[in-house]
Amino acid sequence: MIKAIINVKIYDYANFIDDGYVIFDKEIIEVGEMKNFIDDNYKVIDGKGKLLLPNFVCAHSHIYSIFARGLSLPFTPHNFLEILEQMWWKIDAKIDNDITYYSALASGKEFLLNGVTTVIDHHASGEDIRGSLTSLKKGLVDILNLRAILCFETSDRYPLKDCLLENKNFASRYHNDHIAGLFGLHASMTLSNKSLSLVKRYQHDIPLHVHVAESVMDEEDSLTKYNTDIISRFNKYNLLKPDSLIVHGVHIKDEELDIIKNKGAYMVVNTTSNMNNAVGIPNVKKYLEKRIPVLVGNDGLSTNMATEYLNVFYTSHLKNESATCLNLNDIRKMINDTYHYVNKRLNIKIGKIKKGYLSDFLLIDYVPFTKMDSMNAFGHLFYGLFPSFKPSHVYVDGKLLVKNYQLTSKKALNRIKKCNEYSSLLWDKVKE
Repeated sequence: MIKAIINVKIYDYANFIDDGYVIFDKEIIEVGEMKNFIDDNYKVIDGKGKLLLPNFVCAHSHIYSIFARGLSLPFTPHNFLEILEQMWWKIDAKIDNDITYYSALASGKEFLLNGVTTVIDHHASGEDIRGSLTSLKKGLVDILNLRAILCFETSDRYPLKDCLLENKNFASRYHNDHIAGLFGLHASMTLSNKSLSLVKRYQHDIPLHVHVAESVMDEEDSLTKYNTDIISRFNKYNLLKPDSLIVHGVHIKDEELDIIKNKGAYMVVNTTSNMNNAVGIPNVKKYLEKRIPVLVGNDGLSTNMATEYLNVFYTSHLKNESATCLNLNDIRKMINDTYHYVNKRLNIKIGKIKKGYLSDFLLIDYVPFTKMDSMNAFGHLFYGLFPSFKPSHVYVDGKLLVKNYQLTSKKALNRIKKCNEYSSLLWDKVKE
């Protein structure tokens, strides 16, 4: 049955309606002002003055990391490599396909409750490589109805051929409006030249998803071992396909940014994670000046993307010692560029509340204390809602997945009950 949400404020980072309605099924059929609404036997939902927005996208995550919460390991790192060795590489080495599946359910639930319904994930699991992306898909897409773009982080730490085949086969097998693949690499510092030659053989035209210069150690490793910077090294093997995701880039050089721009790749920043790991802050201002599209991820930390955009904004001001080096239009462009990227990769239309776009949107309470209109709507959203963003209702394909702050799927909730069992299993294996 066709539905209509009435009595809502509508904003999609471009257009604002103060008192409007949306008629929808899987796609949006009509959007307008309440004075023009005609009930044609729709299932009418009273929005009660809430704000209706497009759902968020997370442009880089590590879903398996959700099970690291509460895990206590000996941890005295002195640099970024030791953070990986003492924490993350110990964890991902012990992950199998069952743990991957339940981490997808746990993480996916939190994403949904924060209005994030499309996730680009960079997966790692040492005990099961083959089939791991399908396990992620089962949790995220088949059970929770999220959209996902997935890859496995190829590294010399793992059997290389298994990594290559997992990326290639998954991307070849799955490509529809809810799922697609990229070709994942961990980082330059964990891949030899011989390995990059094999990546070239398997990658074909699949875009890359790779960490680059997250720490200065990654860039220094490339210069010391191969006498070239990371991006030039990847470019030598023709790995930088259009739509590739270059993640972090904290210590990336200007010449590398020029290559990224020319190759039609994207930068993906993860400012909160960079602060947590004390590796530095990405120079978002420079990426934008180079006219490189900038997307925003969470790197496996908070599933609240509103917080990530706040941190990108404020840390850029701090890094450049300027309160105007980044403005709200820059943040709005990042949000819209993220929708644009997903739309290309999944061949869909999300990110606008207008006819013909998929019904991926949310409802959130917001009562402005000052006038809200088309000119200042994003300012209201950024300063008023982003610091404590929690939608009451979340729709994907017109299906209500979150109602009154709770998941609606009993099937999903029943399966999620077992997440604690599998997180405990992982902890036991890591501590052995």
